[in-house]
Parts: sequence; C-alpha cells; structure tokens
Amino acid sequence: MVASFVCISRRISTPMCAALLTCAASLACAQNTHLWTQSRFEEFEKGTPQGVSVGSDGRLHEGPVAHERLTTPSTFVWSVAVDKVGTAYLGTGAPATVLRVEKGAKPFTLFETKDVSVQAVRLGPDGALYAATLSSGKVYRLDAHASAKIEEGKATVVFDAAKLDADGAADKGEAKTHYIWDLTFDAQGRLYIATGGPAGVYRVDPAKPGAKAEAFFKSDEQHIRTLAWDAKGDLIAGSDGSGLVYRIGPDGKGYVLFEAPRREITSVAVAGDGTIYASSVGDKSRNPLPPLPVQGVATVTITIVQPGSLQAANASASVPEGTELYALREGQAPRKIWAAKDDIVYALKAEKNGVLALSGNRGHVLRIAADGSFADVAHLEAQQGLSFAADGVDLLIGTGNTGKLFALGAAEKHEYASDVLDAGAVARFGRVEIEPGSNGYELWTRSGNVEQPTRGWSEWALLKDSAAASPAGRFFQWKTALRAGGSIGGVGVNFLPVNAAPVVDDLVVVPGARLASQNAAAAQAQTVNIAFPSANQGVTVTMDGGTSTPLPAQKDRTAVTVRWATHDDNGDDLTYALYLRGDGEHVWRLLKDDLTDKAYSFDATLIPDGGYEIKVVASDAPAHTPGEALTGEKVSERFEIDTTPPVVSALAANLEPGDCTGAECKATVHASFDAEDATSPVAHAEYSLDAGPWKFVAPVGGLSDSKREHYELRVPLPDAKPGEHLLTVRVYDRYENVGAAKTVFGAAK
Repeated sequence: MVASFVCISRRISTPMCAALLTCAASLACAQNTHLWTQSRFEEFEKGTPQGVSVGSDGRLHEGPVAHERLTTPSTFVWSVAVDKVGTAYLGTGAPATVLRVEKGAKPFTLFETKDVSVQAVRLGPDGALYAATLSSGKVYRLDAHASAKIEEGKATVVFDAAKLDADGAADKGEAKTHYIWDLTFDAQGRLYIATGGPAGVYRVDPAKPGAKAEAFFKSDEQHIRTLAWDAKGDLIAGSDGSGLVYRIGPDGKGYVLFEAPRREITSVAVAGDGTIYASSVGDKSRNPLPPLPVQGVATVTITIVQPGSLQAANASASVPEGTELYALREGQAPRKIWAAKDDIVYALKAEKNGVLALSGNRGHVLRIAADGSFADVAHLEAQQGLSFAADGVDLLIGTGNTGKLFALGAAEKHEYASDVLDAGAVARFGRVEIEPGSNGYELWTRSGNVEQPTRGWSEWALLKDSAAASPAGRFFQWKTALRAGGSIGGVGVNFLPVNAAPVVDDLVVVPGARLASQNAAAAQAQTVNIAFPSANQGVTVTMDGGTSTPLPAQKDRTAVTVRWATHDDNGDDLTYALYLRGDGEHVWRLLKDDLTDKAYSFDATLIPDGGYEIKVVASDAPAHTPGEALTGEKVSERFEIDTTPPVVSALAANLEPGDCTGAECKATVHASFDAEDATSPVAHAEYSLDAGPWKFVAPVGGLSDSKREHYELRVPLPDAKPGEHLLTVRVYDRYENVGAAKTVFGAAK
C-alpha cells in the first residue's frame, strides 16, 4: 500500500507543510522525520469503519452499523417490503422468488417463478403482498401469511402486460409492455405500476375482482423507473431515456419538473418539506446499452434490454459513469447537491434534512444533506446495494452479488482502523498529531514487517504521552474508538525510517567508449550502447529515477566508460566514488569521487596498459550527519586497457622470378614480418602494394590468437616492369590500436 503524505493546514505551519510535501513524493529528501496524515474523505475511505461515519469534511463521527440478517440463494435482492410486525418480504432474482423473513425464524419461500426476477414487492392496504416480475410483466397478488409455497400457476394475477387489449390500456398495434420496475399504492388503495418498453404508469384497483388495468399515464421515454408520492397526492415519476422527473396529477396528466443531464433517473424520494430528490446516471450521448442475456430458472433463457443501472448490476461491461443527485423545490431552480464518479445510486430514502443513498456498485450507504455535505455511514459486505425498507427499528437493505439482507441500526461500538502505511523501510514511529477539535476518542497503533496486519504484527498499543508505543517496522496502522458524542479529525503520524545502506545493483565497464556529454567530437563519432550485463539475462535493473535502458555513448579507443545502477530503501540522495585496481595489486586507488551521476568516462591513455577492476562505492552521506552515513559497493569484472599499438618488426620483401610467357616474365612478391603487442592479442593484419588497396593477410597457422604473430606473404607482382616497389603493412590489436611499417624492394634479377 502507498502511504499518503498530506499536510493538515490547520495544524502545521506553511513552511513545514511545504517541506513535508517536498519529501512526500518518494522519501527522496534528506533523512528527516516524515509525517503521514489522513485528513480527507478520500483518505479515510481507504480505512475500515465499524459503526463510524466518514464525513465529507474529513471527520469521523459515530454512525450506524450494517448487520447481516440473511444470505439468500439468489444473486440479487431487488426489493424489500416490511409489515407492521417487522416481517420482511424480499423480491429476488436469479433465481426469482419472494422470500418471507420473520424475526427469529428461518426464511420461507412464499413464491417462486421461472421469470428472470421479482423486481418489486409491496404490501397493499388490504394486507396482501404484490409482486412484480420481469420480463413477463406480471403483478401477482399473494397471501402474505400463506403457510405453503404459492405455485406460480395458482397465484392471482392482477396485471399482465401481455394481455392488455384495446378496451383496456393499450391501443391496437401498440407494442405491449413487458417490464415492471416499481409499484405503489394511493390513499384509495389503488395500485400504480411503473412499466417500460414503452414507458407508462398503469392503474388497477385490486379491491374490484376482475378489474382491468387502465393507462393512467403514458410517456415517450423508454422506461418509467421509479415512483413516489408528494404531500399533495401527486405522483412523482423518474424515467430512463431522457432522465425526466414528472409530476403526475390525479387526472393522469404529467408535467416535466426536471430534465437531468444524465439518461436515467434511478430513484426519487420526497422529503417532509416537499423537496424532491432525484438520482441520475448514464450518458445521454451514448446509444442505449445492448441487450443483456439473462439466464432464468430451469431452461428458460430470455434476452432483455434493461436500463443502464440494471445492466451494471448484472455485471455488464457497460457501467454508467457515476451519479448526480438533484434537489427540486417548488419555485426554485433544480440544484445539483452531490455527485460521485464511482458510485451508482440505486435507492434513495428521504430524511429530515436530506436523503440516504444506496451505492449500487460499491455497497456503501451515504447520508447526503440538503446543503451537499455528506457522510459514508456504513459499508455492506456485498458488491451492490439495491433496495431500502424500514421496519420501525432498523433500515433494511437488499443487496446484489451476493443477494443478502442487512439491517442498518445502532452499533455497539464505534471503531475505525486506518489504511496501512508502507514506510518503504523499517521505521521508528513517534508522536501522533490529532486535529484540534477532536474529542471523545481513544487511539491505538500497531506495526509489522509484512503488509497484511494479520501476520505477525505487534499488538494494538494505546498512545503513550501522545506518541506511538509500537515497535519499529516497515508497516504501520492506527485505530480509534469513539465514545458517545465523540469525533476525530485529521490524524498525522511522525516516523523516521531506520537508515539502510545503499545498494549497487549492477556495474558495467566499457573500454573504447566515451559519454556524449564528455566528447567534443560526438557528432562525428560512432555510437555505442552501454547496457548492463543483467539486461542480456532478462533482468530489469531499476535505478534511482532511471531504468535499464541502454545509455548511448560514442566510440573512442582512448576512453573508458563506467555505468552503474543503485537503489536506496530510504530514498536518500547518494554520491559515488570510483576506485581502480590493476592485476596483481592489493590497494584500491581513488579514480574519482563526489559523483552524483551514475555514469563516468575517463581517459585511458593516462593509465598503463594492463588488466584492471573498478569498484563503485555508493554513500548516503548527503542525507545523514557524519558518522551515521552508510555505504554500499560493487566490483566490476576484469577489463583491459590497451592504448599502445602493436609493433611490426623484421619486415622484409623481395621478388622471385615467375612464369614467362613470350617476351614477358611475371614475378612474385615474397614478404615476411612479425607483429607483437604488449597487452592484447594481435587481431588482424593488412598489406598494401605500391600504394594500392589494403588487403587482408592471415598469420602463419591461420589463427590470430596470440600477442605475437608471424606473417608470410606471396603475391604476384601486377607490374612486371623492372624497378622499385613499395610494400606497407599495418597490424591491429584487439582494441583497434594500429601499428604500421614499410619497406622498399627492387626488380627481380
């Protein structure tokens, strides 16, 4: 985990803050004390709250806790309804069922269908339970207290989208509705049904046996996703398509209160003061999401097109991009009071001064005030939060992935454990700074040398004189417990990494190369790439702020270039010294010190030819007081310096008579010479006759593998005329030093 280094401006002076921020990036400043702070909402969200709410102002307060009541066999709990005695009814998907959950009793499967999901469950004024299925578009009336499971074929259907006829709600030739998203009852006990494909609201009176559904409201949107009542008895509806919020009067006429910038209104809630809250998701600029294949129970496979938020819940790759929450008040312009890039809100529940919002992709419960301030009040042990219902004591929450039922209620304890600090090296921990205004808390710390706190860490220890009492370690964590009325703001931990010696990871010496910055004739010189030996073995060498990328240099036989790679666990600034030792020597002699770069070229002509080794010594002295600095070193492989050319000796040449044809006779040049180098083997030799082109000549025996080689040469003389001739030879050693000689010889007798 990566430590967060942020100054708490209310506690730390500006110069000190600037210094800490300078060190924060990689701990690459001097070995000063560092400060790790958590003071912002985003930082506190990385921790683990239990009965603690995390406020947008960067403070921790007492909060509720989500207790798991039930894990269902289904993947989703789409809807929850609760009766007066606290019995909960769950509408689930995959498989699609209605579960009855009585307090203190095992869950009972009240109803099961081969459809994709039971999308909504509501208790009617008549005491019956109403369940809407997707994608058949049916609403069933169920005996909520039945002692045996109700068979799908025997359940009473009060609404069937597929059977709407011209005398009822749909005109002839009109596409039939098959999706039901929400249910609600009015004061007269009539049932209102939010549908999609096409969008509309239908009304049916369950008290009248055989009553047909009527089209209460029609819309040109794709879906009506959510319903709520306001204090005037008007129906508030949110759509998917253009992101509309309607107010629908008793006469079924709708008025658009608001068009959101987003495509889908996932939930609406009406507060006691008349404020309408609406959550919106999705991007209008994109085409509707593609059909999503959903596997039902048994062998039924159905393809449905769902709103974007439902696609997200079904693990589609096309996830709506965050949520925007709007507050609508009569006579006022709509206000965006909250937005989040990573949260998809599925459900809202109005409160006295705002709403509770259920995150459908992160399993968080958020309390959002009318002024836009917010707090993360609970985390669910499920991927998605989908539905709300109140049982008079707790707030029940249905979740997806997996399908569970949680009760959000009072917590017995209010604790928060921070994120884990990785100090990068073993560190000592000191004073813990708490933001002024914090009260009613206790704070503990613990430390360890493995990232997971469950493996061999120290025990939790209370602060001692405002300082951490935990032993030195690489990893660190703090925990707080809030008493009644307590709260805590930013927390800063001072720590000092224990000094670790720098490490020289790799070292390469390249004779015959000079760094471009040190070569005045770089533009005319050939390029040499200086790479570490480990690069040829598939090993990546990472240096301080660098990589193992080959370093370009220029060919220069009079130079030697050294390159090295280092790291320091503390991120200290380092300096380097180079030492040289020849074959048979025992003392390292300083070549260059106080280097800050990790490559250096030097003049090879200043050093006698021979075999050598170079040692690089890295020191963290710039970051430490004298006596506390540490060093690391590495010795190179043996290399040779050879700047002296080979010597050509015993060069002799003469002409030998050749074959005669007619009046002319061709002669043969016979020459011999020796070549010797003091340091390296002779590599190859060439000759030129009468200033002609250079031609290769092999030594006697054919192999050039010794410091001394002998050459014999017999070639026809191109010009048969008598006279003086010139033979020039040149010899190269392994390091491309060249020695030359010439001789003049006469015509054959």
